[in-house]
Amino acid sequence: MSFQKTIKEEVTFEGKGLQTGRKVRVKCKPASADSGVVFKRLDLEYSPEIRLRDAVFSENRERRRTTIGLGKVQVQTVEHFLASLWALEVDNLLVEVDGEELPALDGSAIEFFTSLKEAGTTEEDSPRKVIKIEEGIHLKDGERAISVLPKEGFSVSYLIDYNVGCIEKKTFEIELNEESFRREIAPARTFCLKREALLLFLSGMGRGANFRNTLILGNKGPVGTKFRFPDEPVRHKVLDLIGDLYLLGMPLEGRIVAEKSGHKLNSELAKRIYEKYVK
Repeated sequence: MSFQKTIKEEVTFEGKGLQTGRKVRVKCKPASADSGVVFKRLDLEYSPEIRLRDAVFSENRERRRTTIGLGKVQVQTVEHFLASLWALEVDNLLVEVDGEELPALDGSAIEFFTSLKEAGTTEEDSPRKVIKIEEGIHLKDGERAISVLPKEGFSVSYLIDYNVGCIEKKTFEIELNEESFRREIAPARTFCLKREALLLFLSGMGRGANFRNTLILGNKGPVGTKFRFPDEPVRHKVLDLIGDLYLLGMPLEGRIVAEKSGHKLNSELAKRIYEKYVK
């Protein structure tokens, strides 16, 4: 039997949101057993709170990021942060944020992961809750698809296919744990296609993007930077998927098979898993 965990020491992150470009400060604090991961909007009246599992069913209308919310209270772009909590097995945490979007940092999860890892974790009195997949769930939306299947441990198979010369069509497979996440997934940065970049900016997105935190991809490769991995885009899609599934507030045991899936389909799978195994 494993037990729930929280962090030993407070951790602070500061920076601009990737989409809004607004400065934000985040303070992570230890939390008691069974309290879950709770986001607290300090910038709003009465400092409203959003608990992960309570927000599973909130409709995500935002593009290119994962947003959690209850009513009009939201926190955007939580996926990289949540993936780091998954990797470190953090079940309970108070996340105080003074804005609507978490900071982009370097566009990956590595800074979130490293700072939280340095703070350390501590076991609490309550047993850890794990979702064990016993029967497959399959979702499809046009050319996009995602499934979860029974399996010991947690693994992902992800097919990526973009019509861009520098992104190879391939299937990336990985058995996931803290070490493989740190080494193979956490450093992979967010990306967008060069042909989409101006349109996204004109539509009000990507206000905090720069060549340090975002791969702008043309046929010959990223603009203004270099790949950290030859297949960095597909690794980042796996990073997003891990964070999206941790919207459940607890880990799952199973195998994910994804084909060109994105935040919308990932979040829908999280909802289906909640309805079948948690509710």
